[in-house]
Amino acid sequence: MADESPTTAPPPEMAAEQPISSHPPSSPPPPGSVTENESPHSPPSTTTTLGHVIEQPENSMPNEPTKTPEPMTSFKEESNQIKDLSVSEKNSLNDFKHFLQEAITKKDFTFLPESEVISIWGVPLLKDERTDVILLKFLRARDFKVKDSFTMLKDTLQWRQTFNIDSLLDENLGDDLEKFVFMHGFDKEGHPVCYNVYGEFQNKELYQKTFSDGESRLKLLRWRIQFLERSIRKLDFTPGGVNTIFQINDLKNSPGPAKTELRLATRQALQLLQDNYPEFVAKQVFINAPWWYLACYTMISPFMTQRTKSKFVIARTPETLFKYVSPEHVPIQYGGLSLDYCDCNPEFTIDDPASVITIKPATKQTVEIIVNEKCVFVWELRVVGWEVSYGAEFVPDNEGNYTIIIQKTKKLTQIDEPVISQSFKISEIGRILLTIDNPTSKKKTLLYRFKVTPFSE
Repeated sequence: MADESPTTAPPPEMAAEQPISSHPPSSPPPPGSVTENESPHSPPSTTTTLGHVIEQPENSMPNEPTKTPEPMTSFKEESNQIKDLSVSEKNSLNDFKHFLQEAITKKDFTFLPESEVISIWGVPLLKDERTDVILLKFLRARDFKVKDSFTMLKDTLQWRQTFNIDSLLDENLGDDLEKFVFMHGFDKEGHPVCYNVYGEFQNKELYQKTFSDGESRLKLLRWRIQFLERSIRKLDFTPGGVNTIFQINDLKNSPGPAKTELRLATRQALQLLQDNYPEFVAKQVFINAPWWYLACYTMISPFMTQRTKSKFVIARTPETLFKYVSPEHVPIQYGGLSLDYCDCNPEFTIDDPASVITIKPATKQTVEIIVNEKCVFVWELRVVGWEVSYGAEFVPDNEGNYTIIIQKTKKLTQIDEPVISQSFKISEIGRILLTIDNPTSKKKTLLYRFKVTPFSE
């Protein structure tokens, strides 16, 4: 099971580590640089500098090294570059292409119109190098057994014809389920991220409408396949391209195994996906997993292949997502900073990277940002779950000038707005200090990012 903590606490001997600067002596000072300072509530001690970065998210902090999650290293997507395949894999791919060409020549695909070019997911087969990527998916799903892979491809093409996939793409199936499944952002390796929110079916009206009879369940299945097909056609099937999807499954308030209709519909969908959409999952992350799911996983995991298990991550908290998806890509409701591409805060988008800091229990964290020019300084931050105090101030370099309180220290709780956005016009060089006081016995996750816009008077 995956470690639920984004970072690993430092060993005691590192607690008094001296400040480290990443700036070479000969470099000119940047317009904004960051120092992250941590101090305990008691006993008093000298300030420990965790790191020094310039607008670089998730900087490695000297006394809080980031622990690489085990599942990420246990499975690495195979290359689709011909040069990276083994000799036996190359031979299997060539044999597969030969089987396919022979079947097309002999018109063995009798279920397809004669004049139709054979294509799948928008890729015409045997026309360019994208065919290799498609065929490798089927080969890997069948352990590079060529005949089995060809049979799987043929069965998939026939199912697509029967299910009328091409017409399904343009069909209007309504928007009732848009909150149940949606795409949002990308993971750290560039995979598009798909969220499956099972708690939506706690809504009795939606559940009844979706699962009341066979016709309703078929509509759900068609909607899910349509969504998947549209998502797949946005992938890059060239060798070296991103052609898999990062799946996040939110099980919070999920109806559970007692709901027979949901269980049967899920089983049917999984079987179809397994048979007709090979190797499209980069990772399966399950968040907010209840006890019954953990129990089920424990029972079935011995029967899974190592390859399948290596793609699974089961966690109890959404903060685990930050190991795989940067916070600027994670939606607000899952502890991130992304506002679903709305205009709520036009200052920041998913293209603006954020930093992540773990604040240990009973400690005060100060982010010090050095500003070397007149500018408008804009920032946003959040502490997942809050229950901390927050304050902000500007300290001029000129000792004769007063410190300016930008934000008087105030306590923030879970009922407060999840993200704070602020700006400050700076007319002299100095430092912005953002201070988070964590009085609780639990570690907290701080996210922040900022922008500097120069101005001239």
